[in-house]
Amino acid sequence: MSVRWWVFPLLLVFLLASAAVLVLGFAAVLISPTLPSLEILTDYRPKIPLRVYSADGKLIGEFGEERRAVVKLEQVPKPLISAILAAEDERFFQHGGVDYVGVARAALSNFTSGGVRQGASTITMQVARNFFLSKEKTLTRKFNEMLLAFKIESSLSKQQILELYINQIYLGQRAYGFAAAAQIYYGKTLNELSVAQLAMLAGLPKAPSRFNPIANPARAKLRQQYVLRRMRELGAITPEQLATADKEPPAVRAGLSEFAVRADFFAEMVRAQMFERFGEEAYTRGIRVHTTLLVEHQRAAYEALRKGVLDYDRRHGYRGPEAFVELGKDVTDEKLEDALQDIADSDELYPAIVLEASPKQVKLYRSGGERITIGEEGLKFAARQLADNAQASQRIRRGAVVRISKDEKGRWQFAQMPQVESALVSADPRTGAIRALVGGFDFGRNQYNHVTQALRQPGSSFKPFIYSAALEKGFTAATVINDAPLTFTAAQTGSEPWEPKNYDGKFDGPMRLRTALAKSKNLVSVRILQAITPQYAQDYVSRFGFDPKLHPPYLTMALGAGNVTPMQMLGAYSAFANGGFRIAPYFIDRVEDDKGGLLFSSQPVIAGENAERIIDARNAFIMSSLMRDVVRSGTATRALRLKRGDLAGKTGTTNEFVDAWFAGYQPTLVAIAWMGFDQPRTLGRNETGGSAALPIWIDYMATALKNVPEEPLTPPQGVIAMQINPDTGLRVSDGGISEYFYQEYVAPSAEGGTEKLPEDARGQLF
Repeated sequence: MSVRWWVFPLLLVFLLASAAVLVLGFAAVLISPTLPSLEILTDYRPKIPLRVYSADGKLIGEFGEERRAVVKLEQVPKPLISAILAAEDERFFQHGGVDYVGVARAALSNFTSGGVRQGASTITMQVARNFFLSKEKTLTRKFNEMLLAFKIESSLSKQQILELYINQIYLGQRAYGFAAAAQIYYGKTLNELSVAQLAMLAGLPKAPSRFNPIANPARAKLRQQYVLRRMRELGAITPEQLATADKEPPAVRAGLSEFAVRADFFAEMVRAQMFERFGEEAYTRGIRVHTTLLVEHQRAAYEALRKGVLDYDRRHGYRGPEAFVELGKDVTDEKLEDALQDIADSDELYPAIVLEASPKQVKLYRSGGERITIGEEGLKFAARQLADNAQASQRIRRGAVVRISKDEKGRWQFAQMPQVESALVSADPRTGAIRALVGGFDFGRNQYNHVTQALRQPGSSFKPFIYSAALEKGFTAATVINDAPLTFTAAQTGSEPWEPKNYDGKFDGPMRLRTALAKSKNLVSVRILQAITPQYAQDYVSRFGFDPKLHPPYLTMALGAGNVTPMQMLGAYSAFANGGFRIAPYFIDRVEDDKGGLLFSSQPVIAGENAERIIDARNAFIMSSLMRDVVRSGTATRALRLKRGDLAGKTGTTNEFVDAWFAGYQPTLVAIAWMGFDQPRTLGRNETGGSAALPIWIDYMATALKNVPEEPLTPPQGVIAMQINPDTGLRVSDGGISEYFYQEYVAPSAEGGTEKLPEDARGQLF
């Protein structure tokens, strides 16, 4: 019988296939020894970012190229595993690392298309590629990937491979692993996600950018639907579950703010310190930093500062559009989006482009396709720039880039990014533990931390340190000093002739030291400094942590002409609040590794325990008594709206209203508020510490001291109360007012006697 004609082609194909197998086998034998060790898989140590937590355990910052949250396979919800297998590798538990059916299908597709278009990668092959290989689509890389997949399958269990995949795969937005993606896209843990959300995440590995539900919601939805259909086909979900999941809205976190509160400046301080200690490893070894910050305090501080700055900004009027863009006749949403793409939101301040403008109505486009119409009520702030006679550079017209926000009733209104800056920092005065820190209006716009970096003149908020020095020199709260004009030569001031004035331009004559501080009388402060000498005061203020070089020994020191940072003021005022001890403000409580092991913890000095005493307890008590009067009847009476009797502090305003301060405290909390321009210039007439900085402090304290009981001011040993004449400061037997004294520096009686002041000091006071 003759051999059939088809036997020879079949034999040829067999021989060619055998030769190919032999060649591939020979190549595998040659390449296998060069394949990388699997130690990186068997001893898996992912790059886990530096994470910063508040004192109450909330995540407030994260630093590192890769956002990760490593989970064990048993912690992964079963629907996610089903979704991953449906989307990526349905035969994962059957094949040995390579799905030959899938490879054949991909090979046929690539042959017919004339290039490498399909990959047929299994989960094991993706693990091989992610850990060891590049992502280039070449036959050599694919061959190596297959060999590695075999090697991995022979060394690890399916469960181990799947766990590596779930924790390592890139899913967009710097998220590596499904647990991290759940937090970033939805702000939830894996176990809190719905089937629809799990399917959305399972669809990301194929193309994280293309199927990103934030950047490309339409494509992401199509991919999600595909994953859900495959889950149904494989019996992982019911038809009812499929229908429900398909209808579920995306609920993706558009802002991607996975942190409990805005603490950018604070988190950056932590990052810098960790980098200084650990170098680049700080961003990859999963370090957890537990700080002293309290979320509720930080939120209150952030909101108080933003409100205070925006209120100031509105008081000084609208400056006009931020920029102008040319809009053609047929402007499209795409062109409008392009024009806005580089202009970031600033929380509640949103950029928008004006489409039509008139004094009664403005139509705008906001990023995301939203078209907004603002009527007359929302245009009041910018009314001047809508008028026909407005300057061209400031006029609101078609193409103007402006800011809008919502008012208390949810109505859109015109707004603007403020030019002024501000800072707020608070701490527990007994330990120095920082509870809140806001270093500026918007970290995205300006990373300069005004709490720690801004050296500014403190103005009258520095006076308490001069008064404290005077108490040590024999002055009392009842000492009478003359509020009258003075003139000094350049030699006396260190710069130029000087004739100090009071804020109101008036002179009230002789008054007690207590009254002078409450009213912030400049001439009294100068006379006190003159009496105790600037050299003594310069040395004295260094006890509080101030650099003597920044406070030259001239009479201008009495009015706060030196330089301080809000952080320095925080530490210094803490000494008055805690009874006279120097504490060091700190913000890191402890640092742990990725397993929770302690790397180091802070050992703060504590007032009354191991802290250095820098002033007499009696001094701290009397200064607190004086500064409580600043709130009760002086320049800080706005704080009375908090309805507390245990608040103390001092306003500060520098020459020409350049800097505005309020430094104040309650026995358990010190807070410092500052406002000014980065390039120093006037804040405007009457923008004092009491009107610009104090409202920020009040708004913060209203939340921070909620449910905190009032603490009475109890005199320490060595302080006595005596009745004095309020006009003369002399001791009387009855009919006067009560005042506190050191027991060795009592008020002289009306019948005779003088205060125990140095002889040369008494002559300086009048």
